[in-house]
Amino acid sequence: MMNRSDFRRMISLGALAVMFVLPSMNAQDAAATFKAKCAACHGADGTGSAMGKKMGVHDWTSADVQGMSDAELSDIITNGKNKMPKFQSLKPEEVKELVAYIRTLKK
Repeated sequence: MMNRSDFRRMISLGALAVMFVLPSMNAQDAAATFKAKCAACHGADGTGSAMGKKMGVHDWTSADVQGMSDAELSDIITNGKNKMPKFQSLKPEEVKELVAYIRTLKK
């Protein structure tokens, strides 16, 4: 039978494992969402596809975009802006993960 100390240690190790696994799952989910919903216009690297550049999309690697607050980026993703459509079908967690993904797209 397991004593309390061993049980607590096992729970702590399990919690640590979850902390390290979940961020990578979220990053993978965000990358998949980006590829499915954003890359056609914003390009695989965030600098803009040929089609997107013709429509005037912003380069997500630029200082202007990277300088926006998380709230501003979330609002644009959710409600659209200029020619960018609304993505209100995305859950708040998905939007948050996309914003975090956009932060990784730097020159």
